[in-house]
Amino acid sequence: MTQYWTHRLERMSERLAPSMAKDHPNLPVVKEEGCYYYGVDGRQYLDFTSGIATTNVGHRHPKVVDAIKEGADSLAHGPSGVIIYESILKLADRLAEIMPGNLDCFFFGNSGTEAVEGAIKLAKHVTKRPYIVSFIGGFHGRSMGALSVTSSKSKYRQYLHPQGSYHIPFARIEDCPNGEDPEEYTVRQLEKDFQRLFDHQVTPEEVAAVIVEPVLGEGGYVVPPKAWLQKLRELCDTYDLLLIFDEVQTGFGRTGEWFAADTFGVVPDIMAIAKGIANGLPLSATVASKELMHQWPLGSHATTFGGNPIACSAANAVLDVMEEESLLENAKKQGAHAANKLRELQDKHPVIGNVRAIGLMIGIEIVDPVTKKPDSEGLFKILDQALEQGVLFYFGGNKTEIIRMIPPLTVTEDQIDEGLKMFEEALIAYEKEIGHSSISVR
Repeated sequence: MTQYWTHRLERMSERLAPSMAKDHPNLPVVKEEGCYYYGVDGRQYLDFTSGIATTNVGHRHPKVVDAIKEGADSLAHGPSGVIIYESILKLADRLAEIMPGNLDCFFFGNSGTEAVEGAIKLAKHVTKRPYIVSFIGGFHGRSMGALSVTSSKSKYRQYLHPQGSYHIPFARIEDCPNGEDPEEYTVRQLEKDFQRLFDHQVTPEEVAAVIVEPVLGEGGYVVPPKAWLQKLRELCDTYDLLLIFDEVQTGFGRTGEWFAADTFGVVPDIMAIAKGIANGLPLSATVASKELMHQWPLGSHATTFGGNPIACSAANAVLDVMEEESLLENAKKQGAHAANKLRELQDKHPVIGNVRAIGLMIGIEIVDPVTKKPDSEGLFKILDQALEQGVLFYFGGNKTEIIRMIPPLTVTEDQIDEGLKMFEEALIAYEKEIGHSSISVR
């Protein structure tokens, strides 16, 4: 590492807020391309994070880069409404074609948190009701409105006291008694949770909407039964509640379809989308039907930077790439391959407690090999060992017990195999450190 970089990194804690700079692993890089980062140490690192599920078509895809350059030759800033431009209009038309159901009207913002804020505001404005119901373990952002429905970790809410929400349990298949059908069990529990909520805490007439991540993201990549989400839709209709899907992380092919709503066969009333929409440029959208969105009058919600023309150009290129390169199909194919390989590793390595997978959204639970309890300390040692081998993963889960594997949707089978080979070397090194050998597969 050069003296320049050493100096800069030493001063990082002075210049960057710890809440930003203390993430893991702070890998110093000089370039990104495809499925790889290139470090200041001259090494190539296979990236299984996609910038936290954002660069779905790979880092710096040539078609996206060209769209950014061409867009910058014309317009660098909106603001939409004061002026209007082709890239935002084209993007809205194209998104309307792939959105589930009748979701065809868009308010563009800059981030997932903003999209969630917009969804909450729209629901409350339309219904004239004060409360939102969300699910324990959900992550929807850290601004005050989004934080009020976030419960993946209590530290996010410490000292802030966000108001206006009630939380009920997410689908918990692991609690299903032996011999019972997990779908029937989770559906029955959901009905009980709604009844308990409305009997003891708030009346349905006071609730504007229910917000849910179709698959928990930061909360641990928990995949609910399809019937559970379908029952949630049914209950919202029964109680006259709007249903909001937070598809910030699940959207744009991550689950193997354009949106998790398609994967589970459930159409929400409002959606929040971001991350993969523009492959790393700041862009998001709150989405609803024209009938719903048009009840939001001029000035009730606005933005200066939302729907930036360059970001919209990048998003249009993302849609082109996903279609031309059949990335939905690749996400399903490579996701199934990765899940199978990981379950083979699970049989050999007792530190892997569970593997959760849907498309290329894969969670690997790390546990103490003896007690089988979540092992956050061990997880970070494995992540460090994996990085030393040359592959980058990310973490998640309430107890930081989940390794997130979220490679770009362009990932190949060879890259999956390469990355998981390095991951197994990391597992072996960690097991050797703690004096616990892997188990031979019979």
